[in-house]
Amino acid sequence: MTVPSLATTAAPVPYARRGSRWAKFLRHFVPPLISYILLIAVGIMFFVPFLWLIITSLKPADQVFTIPLTWIPHPIMWRNYPDSLHHSGFPFVRLLRNSLNYAVLSTIGVTVASALAAYSFARIPFRGREIWFAITLGTMMIPGVVTMIPTYLIFKWLNWVGSYKPLIIPSFGGGAFYIFMLRQFMMTLPWDLSDAARVDGASEAHILLRIMLPLMRPALMVVVIFNFMGCWNDFMGPVIYLNNTDLYPLSLGLYAFLNRGNRAWHLLMAASLIVTLPIIIIFFLAQRQFIEGITMTGIKG
Repeated sequence: MTVPSLATTAAPVPYARRGSRWAKFLRHFVPPLISYILLIAVGIMFFVPFLWLIITSLKPADQVFTIPLTWIPHPIMWRNYPDSLHHSGFPFVRLLRNSLNYAVLSTIGVTVASALAAYSFARIPFRGREIWFAITLGTMMIPGVVTMIPTYLIFKWLNWVGSYKPLIIPSFGGGAFYIFMLRQFMMTLPWDLSDAARVDGASEAHILLRIMLPLMRPALMVVVIFNFMGCWNDFMGPVIYLNNTDLYPLSLGLYAFLNRGNRAWHLLMAASLIVTLPIIIIFFLAQRQFIEGITMTGIKG
């Protein structure tokens, strides 16, 4: 009986190790690569319309619908931006003032009311608390089109149609989604902080203002950004309740600009970019707090 040599038995081992290393490399490298490719593709898909908006806003009027499409305007018309702001069909200053009043007041109302409601659901025990919280969440399941006509009739009965009251005053009742998010965030905060404050004689208002709200700053920033962006871009609400052009926000101002007889598309794109810039600037300035609030609320909630 012959004994196999060590050389013949040890030869296949390096190939097995190479195969396992190659499989391990593929297993750890391919999934992230596919994820990055998909993210880049989706990012390009969403960025192309915005790029077309920027390019069109810099074109002369006779190059907007040329075929083939020109991606580099010649010449570059920087004057489209001041011309759009001084266009007779787009009173920018008045529209900006109306949009800021609507967005700021609504954001203040929904943030304060949602924080108060979330604190009561998270920290104050009272009879029927879970039932009322379930009812609050249940309102999120009702489509807006179902309540659109009854809500309009109520505001018409109150003689609020034709003003910003139907758009701003309901915000001071809070938002179901924001209440849920802030409550979940509050539930993760240590109870020892509020208990120690109660032992020292602090009231619930003092605990909320001095202890809870500073700790909830990331979550509150999420509420502020979400609601401000929603009000800034809101079209359906103003078009239903506002019947006076002097009260139009920027969203309706762009729509009125679009429906004019002589459609200056290059000026419309310039005005649209100007309207979009504040949202982009706010997002980038508050990006760190926004991401922190979303992450902490999602993980701890």
